[in-house]
Parts: sequence; structure tokens; C-alpha cells
Amino acid sequence: MSERRTRRQAALAAAAAAADDTAAKSNQDETIMNGSGNENDNGLAVAPSDSKVDSSPQENIFIFWPNIIGYSRIVLAIASLYYMPLHPRTCSLLYSISCLLDALDGYAARYFQQSTKFGAVLDMVTDRCTTSCLLVFLSSAFPRWAIVFQGLISIDFASHYMHMYATLAMAGSDTSHKSVDKSRSWLLNLYYTNKTVLFLCCALNELFFIALYLLSFSSPLLSPQLLEPLGEHKAAAIQTGAQVNSSVLRQLFTNPYSAGALEMARANKMDSTFPWILAGISAPVMALKQFLNVLQMVKASRWLAEGDVDARRKAGLPKKKSTKKA
Repeated sequence: MSERRTRRQAALAAAAAAADDTAAKSNQDETIMNGSGNENDNGLAVAPSDSKVDSSPQENIFIFWPNIIGYSRIVLAIASLYYMPLHPRTCSLLYSISCLLDALDGYAARYFQQSTKFGAVLDMVTDRCTTSCLLVFLSSAFPRWAIVFQGLISIDFASHYMHMYATLAMAGSDTSHKSVDKSRSWLLNLYYTNKTVLFLCCALNELFFIALYLLSFSSPLLSPQLLEPLGEHKAAAIQTGAQVNSSVLRQLFTNPYSAGALEMARANKMDSTFPWILAGISAPVMALKQFLNVLQMVKASRWLAEGDVDARRKAGLPKKKSTKKA
């Protein structure tokens, strides 16, 4: 009788121990699932990760100070385009400020440690667009030289696009387009790495085109269609440099905003001495800048060609064609 009780007690103790192990395992699994453990997309529990969550605030690149300066350049450029047809002084002032801010945004990027790829592209696109818009106006103001201005626009866009693409394709996305090795071109290296040379070339290049713009309002030598100034004894009632009355334009032209009407409205609005001086000073630097554009395009083309040759060699091209025997 006592032996039977002993066996029964042993069985009950074993059953109780098994139940405790099951409960403990269940509690551990629940802790992993709902506590410090994680669950993957398939609903399976995974080991907790030791990686730390980045709690630093995310920066907004679009409101960096250099980029804000870039936005203001765009606003000033658009305002200058609005005044460009008939208001040379206002247009020149706004356009010049927009160009000078090009140097300020680079300084701000270095000072605030906010140099970004977006800012670099924004700066380059703004430069190309503003210069192109001014050259388009010069093409209409000097139609005989339109092909020259069209060529300058094409070279400017082509050289910078090819240079940017070659830098991205051959040197990688982390390389700046201003990082030109001396072995490729010491002149381009000097142009991009020396801030003084870069500023003077860009500023005097724009100054030359601004001077041509002002001459379109003042110099019959470049624009014979502009009215020659009359002497005081021949036209006492006409004040040289006065604004042309729009009612007169409507009497002479069907559309007061036609090319002929605008040419007459621009006639003799200012003296040509100062614009000629600016054009003479900046012309050599403008020629140098155009030479650099051509050189940049040639060097970028060769760099891309070198990459193509290397890629074809690695791919085993051209593959030899198998000759079938008859």
C-alpha cells in the first residue's frame, strides 16, 4: 500500500515539473514577442538588434543659406529680364547684383559648412540660364550678329554639360566638377581652383555682355537702326535721351511692342562712352572665357572617349567574327 502511494506521488511530482517547464517556456516566448524581441515580416520572432536609432534632426538642404542666396539670384534675374527691353539702367543693376551674389553663395557655403551637390547644380544652372537670356536679347538687338550669340550660347551649354557628365561618369558622383587634375589641363585647373581667377573671368565675361546690352541703347555704330542724335539747332524741341512717347509708336507701328517699335524706343537712351570703356576692358577676358569653354569641351570629350575605349576593352570588343569554312 505504501509502495503504491510512493509511485503515485512520484508521478504527480513529475507531471507538476513538466507543467512548470511548459509555463516558463511560454512566458519566455511571450517576452521575446512582446517585449525586447522583434518580429519580422513573416511573423517570426528575431533576436533584438543592438543598433542605435539615429535621433539627430534631419537637415533641410533647401533652406541652407547658400541655396537661399541662389533663390534670390533667380528672383533678381527674372526682375532684370522684365526691365530688359526698355529700361537699361534698372536691368543692368539687377542683373549685376544677381551675378555678384554668385561669389557670396560660395563664401556662405564655406562659412556655414553647407556645401551641397544641390547648391552646386543650382549655382551652375542659374549662371547658364541668366547668361543665355542676355545673349538671346543681344541676338535680337544686333540681328546681324545673331549667329555669334547663338554660337556662344551653344558652346556654353555644351561645354558645361559635357564637363559635368564626364566628371560624374569617369570620376564618380562624389567628385566635384571643379576638381580638375593638372595632368588633364593646367589651365582648367587654375581656372577652377584659384578663386580670384574664377571670379575675374566670370565677372568680366558678364560685364562684356552687359556693356553690349547698354550699347544697344546708345551706339549707332553697332546699331545703325538707332536714330542719330540731332543737333540743338536742328531739333530744339527734341531732347536727346528722352523717352519716346508710346502714342508716337502707335502712329508709326501697328504693334507698339514690335521689333521696330522697340528699336526706336531704345534709340539714344544713354551716352555710349561708359559702355564702350567697359566693353574694351572686359573684351580680352571674355575671349579667354570662351577659349576655356572650348578647351573644357574638348578635354571632356577626350575623357569620355578614354572611358569608352577602356569599357570596350574590358568587354572584349570588338569580338572577332568566326569564319565558316566552305
